[in-house]
Order: sequence, then structure tokens, then C-alpha cells
Amino acid sequence: MRLTKHWRGQISTDEIRIYEADALVAMGAVSSVVPQNVVEQLGVLSIGSRIAEYADGRKDCVDLTEPITFDIIGRETIESAMVLGDEVIIGQTVLEVIDMQVDCHNQKLIPNPAHPDQPAVKIK
Repeated sequence: MRLTKHWRGQISTDEIRIYEADALVAMGAVSSVVPQNVVEQLGVLSIGSRIAEYADGRKDCVDLTEPITFDIIGRETIESAMVLGDEVIIGQTVLEVIDMQVDCHNQKLIPNPAHPDQPAVKIK
């Protein structure tokens, strides 16, 4: 994950912060999640809050990060993440945009076989 501040000219290439994680891909999660310690390591700012609804029905108001870059096996997208918990969770919006699928048998993410060389994003 990387910050978008570099592209806005607010930081130099040397100042880019990268955090590599073994992330959980949660098929039921729409948004992605990063823990507070990752937010601090990346130097990400909060741009507001959202209501997070857990599997057990509980709801919580949590911080929402400024956009960060998610790079998964060389496919990238930029989006905000919810701040909570103690692990990085990849949600459906990231997977859809980078056109990745879950290979349940081998427990890994793979590029969509219909678009193995680059993502194709559905718009309609």
C-alpha cells in the first residue's frame, strides 16, 4: 500500500511509505480495512468516518483513510480504507477493480482468467 501524496507532489519518491501485509480476503466485506498501526506507519490521514457493520450485526463508527494504493500481484487500485481491527482485510471493491478472483482450492488470489494480462473493469 502506498500514499497518493507522491502523485500530488507533496512528498518525494524517497518519502513514499510502503507497508507489505499478508492480508485476509473477506468475500463478505465490501470495503477494505487497515488497522491503526498500518495507518500510522503509512502516515495516512483520516478524511471522515463510516459505519462499519460486522457479521454479528454490531455497528461501529470508524475512521476512513485518505486514498491509498493497493497493489496486489502487480495490479493496483487507489481507494480509501476503514480503520479498525488488527489485520489488513481486502474487500470486494478492490478485487473488482483489479479484476482478481479467489482460488479457494489453493487459497490465493489469481488474475481473472478472462483477462490474465491486465484488469478489465465492468462499467455497465
